[in-house]
Amino acid sequence: MTEMRDLLRTARKGDKNAMERLVTENAGLIWSIARRFFGRGVDADDLYQLGCIGFLKAVHGYDEAFGTQFSTYAVPKISGEIRRFLRDDGAVKVSRGVKERAASIRAARGTLEQRLGREPTVSEISQETGMSPEDIAAAELATGPAESLQRENGEDGLTLEQVLGGDGQEEQLVERVALRMALEQLPQREQRVIALRFYHGMTQDAAARVLGVSQVQVSRLERRAVETLRKLLEAN
Repeated sequence: MTEMRDLLRTARKGDKNAMERLVTENAGLIWSIARRFFGRGVDADDLYQLGCIGFLKAVHGYDEAFGTQFSTYAVPKISGEIRRFLRDDGAVKVSRGVKERAASIRAARGTLEQRLGREPTVSEISQETGMSPEDIAAAELATGPAESLQRENGEDGLTLEQVLGGDGQEEQLVERVALRMALEQLPQREQRVIALRFYHGMTQDAAARVLGVSQVQVSRLERRAVETLRKLLEAN
């Protein structure tokens, strides 16, 4: 108990080693809560990372004067972060038409997976639904959860983590959670550009068609977003 208190105090002061140790030692707790939300259309690893965000918030918000054990305080923080993600549509309200298209895409994806025995490509979903690849990406971007932080973009095969220049960053869970939290601080348009480029693997031209802007604007928004993310991560 004394060791846990010391770790919490050290982590709250910004010690990354202490924070990593806390996350590692409490991974079982985080997973146990994340499993409650399996089957809701969100990848298990993403649920775990969302749980980690809640856990980190609990570390920073915990006060020994509360008179409760840290784990008792952390559980609602972890589940609350996941519930908030599942509940919210995001800053941009999604129209019924977009939600209906997204439902059709999910249905087509499931049908194709059974038929092909593998994850279908965007072009195959496009043929199945009659929607353009850009319309599919736009609907999934508006209604779906963020995908893996290791997804490559559609032009030079770089992941967002590689663009940001963090050597071995994908191996550090705390760094990945920090990146996800930094993404949430970007303006909505920059979030959408990053999502299309690195989560949906689209080229700048394709992203521009989805957003209804020029390729030059997409390039400018992407550069600004990446620079902001670098500054946010360096500040942590």
